[in-house]
Amino acid sequence: MHAMVLKKLRTNLEWTELPDPHPGPGEIRVRVAACGVCRTDLHVVDGELPNPRVPIIPGHEIVGRIDAIGTGVAGLSINERVGIPWLGHTCRVCPYCLDNEENLCDNPLFTGYSRDGGFATAVIADARFAFPLSETGSDLALAPLLCAGLIGWRSLAIAGKGKKLGIYGFGAAAHIVAQVAKWQGRSVFAFTRPGDSVTQDFARGLGATWAGGSDFMPPEPLDAAIIFATVGDLVPLALKAVRKGGRVVCAGIHMSDIPRFPYSSLWEERQLVSVANLTRQDGIEFLELAPKIGIVTKTTRYPLQQANQALADLRAGRFEGAAVLVP
Repeated sequence: MHAMVLKKLRTNLEWTELPDPHPGPGEIRVRVAACGVCRTDLHVVDGELPNPRVPIIPGHEIVGRIDAIGTGVAGLSINERVGIPWLGHTCRVCPYCLDNEENLCDNPLFTGYSRDGGFATAVIADARFAFPLSETGSDLALAPLLCAGLIGWRSLAIAGKGKKLGIYGFGAAAHIVAQVAKWQGRSVFAFTRPGDSVTQDFARGLGATWAGGSDFMPPEPLDAAIIFATVGDLVPLALKAVRKGGRVVCAGIHMSDIPRFPYSSLWEERQLVSVANLTRQDGIEFLELAPKIGIVTKTTRYPLQQANQALADLRAGRFEGAAVLVP
């Protein structure tokens, strides 16, 4: 197999030939057909997340087909198309796992962070955390659903049922969750980098009621806001944008420090919460619903060997929607 390997933090990934891996008990091997490039991959490469396994193969928005099955695996078959997400393994014995909060597991493994991921031609996965996929939709279009879609879905649920939803940072996750929110009958207010008229037009094209720079207040108070951008300075702005009793959801795994803000911005029962990872139930619910919603993912395709370019383009905001690597 071949892979783009991170051998040292804050350096480019290296094209590497490796022995074909073999699945152990409870595992499957998947031949990768497509792997989305997520901002979390940037955080791993840039050393912004604690204690990554290095060397590591990044990538956790994986679509492929099973070509080997380890002992003790039931319900999956050779050549079946599956999706492999960020949460790659849980301990099943900690208080969180026992309380059906596996996203908060004390001893998890994460795909592309603490176990090898999908910037490769093949990947080993815990069979329990592989989502069976139908034959509907292309591999390229499905890949972003495995993280951008899933974290957006969980964020939307945590945001509550309010009809006026603000989205800060209109990238891969936002362009998916905006379509879900519209399908649910909500109004979407999209906040982009100041002056980014191209992305604002993109948001309107996906049905946003309003789009503007993050330095603007929305034309009316919001019921809730989701922050996908990794900029802590947006938190006080979002709190000011939501109504009394409104909720602000921080959806990223990493964010710059949140600046001091007056208590009055939080008062009147406004809530500030975060989202951590996902559960398998999140994945089952969302991936069953996605075809019914008719989600269309905007993707930019890169050959696997151009993973460094894809990461650089993501960092610079050079494309709309999501980047996807194809072996």
